[in-house]
Amino acid sequence: MKQRAFEEKYHERWERFEAQLKILEPGSDLRFSSAGRRARAAELGTGAGRPSAEFPRLYREICRDLSVSAQRRYSPRLLDRLNLLALGGHRQLYLRSTDFLGQFVRFATMGFPQKVREHWRPLALASALFCLPALLIFLATLAHPELVYSVLSPERVREFEAMYDPSASHRLGTNRSAESDISMFGFYIANNIGVSFRTFATGILGGVGSAFFLLLNGLILGALSAHVIHIEFAGPFFSFVIGHGSVELTAIVISGGAGLMLGYALIAPGRLSRAEALRRAASESIQLIMGVIVMLVMAALLEAFWSSKVTIPQGVKYGVGGCLWFAVFCYFTLAGRRREA
Repeated sequence: MKQRAFEEKYHERWERFEAQLKILEPGSDLRFSSAGRRARAAELGTGAGRPSAEFPRLYREICRDLSVSAQRRYSPRLLDRLNLLALGGHRQLYLRSTDFLGQFVRFATMGFPQKVREHWRPLALASALFCLPALLIFLATLAHPELVYSVLSPERVREFEAMYDPSASHRLGTNRSAESDISMFGFYIANNIGVSFRTFATGILGGVGSAFFLLLNGLILGALSAHVIHIEFAGPFFSFVIGHGSVELTAIVISGGAGLMLGYALIAPGRLSRAEALRRAASESIQLIMGVIVMLVMAALLEAFWSSKVTIPQGVKYGVGGCLWFAVFCYFTLAGRRREA
């Protein structure tokens, strides 16, 4: 292709990329005019010091055009122009200061719920592996209370009974050695992250480990729920669980779904090598786990400073807990929809 035809074909792309660089780095060595910067930023989707969504794609195409131009030995004028564009794009993508707070807010408000919806199949399977055993053992233990000992040891049952005893003076849900809400917060953080990490990481065993821990946690929850009803500790237990359960239990299920993604990549890599399939699955699942960590911190805060307080009326806890379940449902079904469109 002649240089003139090459320039005519890709001129619009270069102009658009130039316009975005003009907005992002008006004082750079590209020496672009700053006239009309705000109006142009709105038109191009570039602003607040960050590139537009199309910027990385344009950058890759500019690099390709530069390589082709050098190979075909086009004029130094064209090579210099494309080289400046490529350098400017590199600065914006790899050398610019990172807006960590802005990235976190965008991930929390849009990116995380979008990823959950994108990978709904493994998450639906994880939900079934958790909820169905919980429901079955719950019904069975209601009919036969002794079944709780097939899931939990007698010592563990007595420990749970002490944790949810209605006579607890000022807190529920942990052992009495916790001297303050802060120490309880640390206890819940360690416990929740440990459960979620095991549920996720063991997915590398072909998904079997994640499935096992989802089943196990579902069985424990179902059997314990039926047991506290049998011994008439239901009020303290359910008023405690409902406050943070929407966040904590959802986080555990998402951890299991992320682990199942790893296992599926190893079992059925498709046309990819197993190493490449695992790498891609890990890249996606890690984004889910980042959101899970935030959820677990929120759950621990609720558990330590809200759910465990016996001074709060149970009716209030049920009302707030119901609102939290509704909020979690709306977050994962609606958040980020506009950006997706």
